Amino acid sequence: MAKGILGTKIGMTQIFNDLGQLIPVTIVSCEPNVVLQKKTIENDGYESVQLGYKDKRVKLANKPSLGHFAKSNSTPKRYLREIAGNELSNFEVGQEIRVNIFEEGEIVDVTGTSKGKGFQGAIKRHNQHTGPMAHGSRYHRRPGSMGSIDPNHVRKGKLLPGHMGVDQVTIQNLEIIAVDLDRNILLVKGSVPGPKKGLVMVRRGVKTKNIKPLNPADYTVVVEEPQVEEATVVTEAAEAQE
Repeated sequence: MAKGILGTKIGMTQIFNDLGQLIPVTIVSCEPNVVLQKKTIENDGYESVQLGYKDKRVKLANKPSLGHFAKSNSTPKRYLREIAGNELSNFEVGQEIRVNIFEEGEIVDVTGTSKGKGFQGAIKRHNQHTGPMAHGSRYHRRPGSMGSIDPNHVRKGKLLPGHMGVDQVTIQNLEIIAVDLDRNILLVKGSVPGPKKGLVMVRRGVKTKNIKPLNPADYTVVVEEPQVEEATVVTEAAEAQE
């Protein structure tokens, strides 16, 4: 893996490109992620960067986690995830990662938790066929044979009814249509896993090539303070003396 960022799935909409073609997109809101920890091959056996996303109240964090967040001078975070690889290795602990690490047209993989469907039968859960629907069939939507007589038990891995959804799902090779740094938004072509307001992880496509470490200076956002005209300062000082 390589570079990535955590975000929240807002929902889907559609836009038109320069040729007038309609493109369905998913809006992913990515507040600045904070680098909480860096893992190296020397200390941990692998390279990765731990990111923190979305603030939470201090009273909801225990003392060990507060000490962990204090090392990066950040507030307690609700979500912590690791991005494996060395592409973010140049970012230091405490620095922020924003949506501008991606660019339009880039191919990404999006990981999320699928929607929960509750308890479902084998037909919906595993896409099995139904039995004959005639009146005398007595076999319509059942899971079928449990196995041969020989083992005298149901073999491991048998596709049976059960809880469906709430699984980690990754969709590969999605295209980034637009990057809005001012609003911290990514527009990803197509649909991504999970419900609205669900956590998603956007990472560089695992099948892409030419991966090399990023330079944090190229992605740092500098907020300029508004300049006050000298005449205004002099007027305010004169009014204060009066």
